[in-house]
Parts: sequence; C-alpha cells; structure tokens
Amino acid sequence: MPVQDNVILEEKSLEQELPKDKKTLKREAKAQKKLLKKKAKEEQKRNKIRRIKTLTPYARIVPYIMEDRVGSQNFVFDKIDMEPIDRYVKRKQAEGLKYFNLMHVIIAGYVRSVSQFPGLNRFIRGQKVYTRELVEVSLVIKREMSIDSPDTVIKVLFEPNATADDVYHKLNDKIEEYRKQPESSFDKLAKVLNFIPGIFLRWTVTTLRFWDYLGWLPKFLTNLSPFHCSFFITSMGSLGIPPIVHHLYDFGTLPIFCSFGSTQRELKLMEDGTVCKHRYVDVTYNLDERICDGFYYAAGMKYMRAIYRNPEKLDTPPEKIVKDIK
Repeated sequence: MPVQDNVILEEKSLEQELPKDKKTLKREAKAQKKLLKKKAKEEQKRNKIRRIKTLTPYARIVPYIMEDRVGSQNFVFDKIDMEPIDRYVKRKQAEGLKYFNLMHVIIAGYVRSVSQFPGLNRFIRGQKVYTRELVEVSLVIKREMSIDSPDTVIKVLFEPNATADDVYHKLNDKIEEYRKQPESSFDKLAKVLNFIPGIFLRWTVTTLRFWDYLGWLPKFLTNLSPFHCSFFITSMGSLGIPPIVHHLYDFGTLPIFCSFGSTQRELKLMEDGTVCKHRYVDVTYNLDERICDGFYYAAGMKYMRAIYRNPEKLDTPPEKIVKDIK
C-alpha cells in the first residue's frame, strides 16, 4: 500500500508541475518574440536611405519621362543550371540545414550581387533615385500547401555581407514566427484597412500613395509594407508550373521581381560530342530600368549567374562590400 501511495503522490506532483512547464514555455516564447522585435527595430534603424545626387543629367531626367514602374519595366528570361546547385543544396542539408533549397540560393545570390553592385538596391521615390544600406526581400508564404490555406507576405532584412547560412536562418525564423502566430503584422494592418468603407478606403489609399511619393509615410508603415523592398521573389516551382512574368508595383519601392519555376530536363550536346541529360530551372526578372543603365544591369546579372554556377562562394562573406555612389 505505501508503495502505491508513493506512486499516486508522484503522479500528482508531476501533474502539478506540468502547468508550470507550459507557463515557462509561454514566457520563453514571449521573450523570444520581444527579442525578434527588438532585432527587427535595430535592423530598420541601420537601414539608412539616402538620395543619390551624382547621377548623370540623363539618369536624372529619365524618371520624369517614365513616371511609374509599370511603364518602366524590362523583362529578363534566364535559366539556372541545377547541377552545381543540387550538389550544394545536398551538402547544406547534410550539414543540418534541413529545409535549405533553391529559394535560399537565389536570395543569397541576389544579396551577394548587391554587395558588389549596389545600384541593384536603388529605387525611385518622387521621381528621384535613392539607395539603401540593407537588402529587403519580400515573399508570399502559406501556412499549408492547400487551396484554402491563407497566405501572407513576409519581409526579411539582410546585411550585404550575408552568407547562405545567414539567409537560411533569418528566412526560416521569419517563416516559423508567422506559422506560430494567427496572423502577421501586415495581416493586422490589412484587417484594419478593411474596416474602412470602400469609397473612404480608396481616398485613404490615394493619400498613402501621395505621402509615399513625397517620402512622408510613417516608418512603421514602410517597415510593415511588403511593397517597400529591394527584391520580391515567388516560387512557381512549388506549384509545379513555369515562372510567371510578374508586374512591379507603383506603390512602394520595389525595383526587381523574380519568379522561378519547377525543374526541367533537356538533352544537351557536350563539347566532346556526347549527349547528356541536363537539369535546369527557368527564371524571370522584372526590372525597373530607371535605377541603373543596361550595362550595369547586365554586369550585375552576369555576376549573379556566376554565383549560381559556383554557389560555394556563398559560404563565406564577400572580401569587400562596394558602396553606392554619393
């Protein structure tokens, strides 16, 4: 009997301790959330924006001729060779980055390109050309891969010297943060705007556009807005379809939109005359041609291609970071 009593007492004591464990977990989750918010605020403070004042007369007049982004779009269609990237992805996954994939490689490749070609990180506001210190990447995510699952847009900030591991951890932390919460900060903002009646909502958005044009939008709004970013990326490969040619947005600061599709196979003639199967992914870029000239864009895109052919370069920070012109 005493033995049975001891067992019962032990079970009761365990039951009493369980609620404490849950409370501890909640406290830790709240503390982590506060820490992430603090880090995000610090990053936004470091993400300084400045106007470029040493452009050529032609570059300064172009934004007045092509007034909006939709009328200034250039489209680039390219292919990414998957053989070196597949090897790289398998190695990173073996190193413990369980969900590492092509998305992380493309984002890291763009961030690395900005470190050497900072003109890719410019944007137009009020017909003037600006540049920013950090790289802001936006993408749409879903809680689950189903038609009924809600989606939202997240935005992640990266230092120009970020490695592939940095991109992986920051992006995955942001995705996990969203999936653990019922709604993101952007969702909450959109919900508030939905309470405004239609005719007044249109007036509100028009006012926000005017403030955005003049650079008067409050900082907290530009921090939440996924349209105020350096690079927007979407994966059509996860849906099993080719990449779309996506438009840019006239609201916000987005200069480059990237879309990539599912893996394709083709027969390729090698230099020695043999034929082998070749795996590749189609990718499209929509570019705002006003932020830099075609020669600069071409140099930046070639550099990005070289990164994708040799993604191991993303394991270490760049030797130097090039600053944009004054």
